[in-house]
Amino acid sequence: MTDVASIQPMGAAKPRRTGAWIMGAAAILFVLFWQYGEPIAEWAFDYPRKMEIPVAKWINIFTKWLLNDASFGLFTFTDLTRFISAVVNVPYQVVLSLLSTGYLSGQGSGAIQIVPPLPWIAVIVVVALMGLYAGGRRLALVVSLCFIFIAVFGQWTSAMVTLASVLVAVPIGVVGGLLLGIGAYRWRWLERALIPLLDLMQTIPVFAYLVPILFMFGFGAIAAVVATLIYAMPPMTRVTILALRRVPPEVKDLGQMIGCSQRQMTWRVLVPSAKESLLVGMNQVIMLSLNMVIIASMIGAGGLGFDVLAALRRLDFGAGLEAGFAIVALAIALDRLSQAFANRQARPLAREPRGFVANHPYLLAALVFVVMAGVAGLFVPAVQTYPGSLTISTGTFMSRVVEWINVNFFDTLEAIKNTLLLNVLIPFKRLLLGFPWVGVVAVLAAAGWVLRGPGLALLVAALSFLIAATGQWEKAMITTYLCGISVLFATLLGTPIGILAAEKERLWRVVQAAIDTLQTLPSFVYLMPAVMLFRVGDFTAMIAVVAYSIVPAIRYTVLGIRRVDPRLIEAGKAMGCTEWQILTRIKLKLALPEIMLGLNQTIMFALSMLVITALVGTRDLGQEVYIALTKADPGRGLVAGLAVAFIAIISDRLISAGAARARSRLGLSEEGQ
Repeated sequence: MTDVASIQPMGAAKPRRTGAWIMGAAAILFVLFWQYGEPIAEWAFDYPRKMEIPVAKWINIFTKWLLNDASFGLFTFTDLTRFISAVVNVPYQVVLSLLSTGYLSGQGSGAIQIVPPLPWIAVIVVVALMGLYAGGRRLALVVSLCFIFIAVFGQWTSAMVTLASVLVAVPIGVVGGLLLGIGAYRWRWLERALIPLLDLMQTIPVFAYLVPILFMFGFGAIAAVVATLIYAMPPMTRVTILALRRVPPEVKDLGQMIGCSQRQMTWRVLVPSAKESLLVGMNQVIMLSLNMVIIASMIGAGGLGFDVLAALRRLDFGAGLEAGFAIVALAIALDRLSQAFANRQARPLAREPRGFVANHPYLLAALVFVVMAGVAGLFVPAVQTYPGSLTISTGTFMSRVVEWINVNFFDTLEAIKNTLLLNVLIPFKRLLLGFPWVGVVAVLAAAGWVLRGPGLALLVAALSFLIAATGQWEKAMITTYLCGISVLFATLLGTPIGILAAEKERLWRVVQAAIDTLQTLPSFVYLMPAVMLFRVGDFTAMIAVVAYSIVPAIRYTVLGIRRVDPRLIEAGKAMGCTEWQILTRIKLKLALPEIMLGLNQTIMFALSMLVITALVGTRDLGQEVYIALTKADPGRGLVAGLAVAFIAIISDRLISAGAARARSRLGLSEEGQ
């Protein structure tokens, strides 16, 4: 029987044979040098300290110069950061007063509330009206239930603080990303400068953002908002560049024919034509802002993120889980609303009748209800603030469940932990730590050369060399070992689940709901049950990383299998293939490029989570970033963060090149099959 997915184009054998020779020779030389090279070239195993590049020292000198001596003529850099803080603080205080604290007179503990915040009922009705306007009754019901859930479980005050940060960071991030994207689209030199910077910003772990922000803006909510908008801006910039380039040429030609100036062409032709994609980018900014606000609780953001972090420090799993689910509810509401507004704006608008009341019925209804609820709240406290007697808490129950598992299954859990530690984790860790850095750099360069040529070989060799040259090699190997083990287990668990879910629609609905929830839970939540069951250490970190990074392994497996051309499956059945042969020789082979991209995303998720697991006692690059954050040491934090980014870039480029090679070998286009 002929394998449907095994047909190779003519002339493909020679390049593949050459690549195999290169990789084989590199592997043999690596093994020989690893076994016998240390007595001859000790420097190749331990990078000489005298030759290390003092990047951390340079960064610290530069940041101190920025804060103490840098001047732009009329103002200093410190004046600039204070100005930015003051500008961000104005809308933040307005929104925070509206949603959480009310308008206060005075400061600190002596502040007196003059006007109370919006009543909880009013906020729910406003978001319900927004849902009704953007997506109909079903959306209105979903978003109102999300906010009711937050109130019922006693998370309202913290959720409103988090929402205030998001509502301030998102508009600034969207506008900043839009302007940068337009500039990059207009001037190619700016795009060439921005793309590597955007790649770096999206691979540096979120903790690393906090270190320089803390150093420049201090501790507090404003510093957290600044970190959030910087973190959320790159996706909007990328989406803007892509969306403007996809505007049909005939639309641009029409703008030129009617005599549009460059400004008119941008704001009256290109941006309106790309509105649908731009609104999708805004949705990404909202989700990333919510994620970053949770992480930024470590530098004073407050809100739900602080609740989760405080619960982690107390090992109060129940309280942390409740705050985590409140974040999930808030994320679902914001995600559904932003998507609905994007879809509504993309539809052609009907001609509207004249008059404010007729044109804006939802806005008028929201204003009327806010006023009525505000007045009622002055006389009925339950309207203003959700009654504490009606709150529900499952925190104690969930904590007791974990306690019961600990009491009854302690020996079993310890046996599993010790078996994997002694037989898998520790041997693999020692193996990686024993590798010569020169050999690893050479093997990575050979892999890059085989997959895409000298350009990729030079890139991965340079990045891996910089990790060693900045003194981060040992911690980078520990990070690689934890990431590799976690990705292996996440793939071994996620791929079979994805295969089963792709074949059964009902199972996929259940799995999709579960992974959507996992993807919106804050990173800190994953640590609490792992710590309570397994204590601190590498095994605990691995469990948390696997739980966090399994989502893309499942999602991309389902995507790849479902994108297989049904005609090829029918051809396989006609040839007499069994179900197992159809799965292994047709579906999985043709889904391999998507599965590899899922592996790539699993690695990215694992690396981002590994920085968080520094809180449970790992000794990798994540711990370096965390120590730098606690000591406000921007040089140490950025160097460790850049090392994590380099690992991410190396794996991303190599796996993407491998996926492209597999796609080409299978005769598939980049867009699909």
